Amino acid sequence: MTVLLGREYDVAGEIRGLAEQGIRGDVDFTTSLRQRVSLLEGMPESKVDAAFNRCKLRNGAAEMLSDLRQSGLSVAIITGSFERGVEAALQRAGVEVDHIIANNLVVKNGALTGAVEGPLLDRQKDHALEELALAEGLDLGQTIAVGNGSQDLPMLRIAGTAIGFAPEPVVEEYCDVVMTSIRELQLYFEQHNLIKRE
Repeated sequence: MTVLLGREYDVAGEIRGLAEQGIRGDVDFTTSLRQRVSLLEGMPESKVDAAFNRCKLRNGAAEMLSDLRQSGLSVAIITGSFERGVEAALQRAGVEVDHIIANNLVVKNGALTGAVEGPLLDRQKDHALEELALAEGLDLGQTIAVGNGSQDLPMLRIAGTAIGFAPEPVVEEYCDVVMTSIRELQLYFEQHNLIKRE
């Protein structure tokens, strides 16, 4: 999402470089995110909305999310990215999830301040997964986490099942299974009777 925002503000190249460092684990995620968002200082909220209006789910993701929820599973999106962008993508795809845990851009006087706030800055995704499991009355062993970057590692390490989605090499060794497409992921859920067909 930061790259989409950067395109609207002519700083996409700089943001992409910082994002890649964070995904590889060269720089910790929070530092990387703060650096990227700082480049957006002064960006008008209208441009922010334009960027978020281009956020979209991967092909097949909406159907998969819908199938999981209709099969009785609780579905959460845990992302260090931005809640408004996630909500925009879900709304455009006509699908809902049970929980969104994400960060937020700070806006003042109709423009970005260059700051970011939220639950996934000073805390890792494992805390978010633990809290969600508790809220849903589940043991961590019953949870399934899907991730690909170094910021997902804490969550993948404690999940009952850790699925790597085209993961970075540093992440792959901690995954129980690795998928490279939404179709593969959908089939996995179907084969493990998590998506139930009538």
